[in-house]
Amino acid sequence: MSGTHYLRPSWGARVIGRRMAKVFARSVLSTLAVRGRTTGQWRKVPVAVLEHGNERYLVAAAGRTEWSRNLRATGSGRLTRKGHTEEFDVVEVPVAERPPLIEADLAKFGRYPTVGTTFRQLPDPADHPAFRIVRSRPVN
Repeated sequence: MSGTHYLRPSWGARVIGRRMAKVFARSVLSTLAVRGRTTGQWRKVPVAVLEHGNERYLVAAAGRTEWSRNLRATGSGRLTRKGHTEEFDVVEVPVAERPPLIEADLAKFGRYPTVGTTFRQLPDPADHPAFRIVRSRPVN
């Protein structure tokens, strides 16, 4: 697979940025929970869900992240936002179909500190796994 690049966030982005995002980007962020591909344990990370063309997507701006690798392996996960949790299934978006999603992601979330930077540092769409949410069901 050609999407082998990953931009590890700096310590500040990982520790301080995630805490600040939970406070200031509450209207944008959801918590993604996905089972680890080797341990089977739930892993959680904040994500922004892209709504584009009447579909919902998860786009890995930082490249081949652990959550994208786990989601690729499991094909399902959970999203929590504002106290509501849903289980969902995904299909990976082919590389040729990613450029419009990346443009939409940049238009919507590019003003947040690391989003625009990571897409500029990894300009190849193959470096950004993207998943279309195909089925979801409420948990609570």
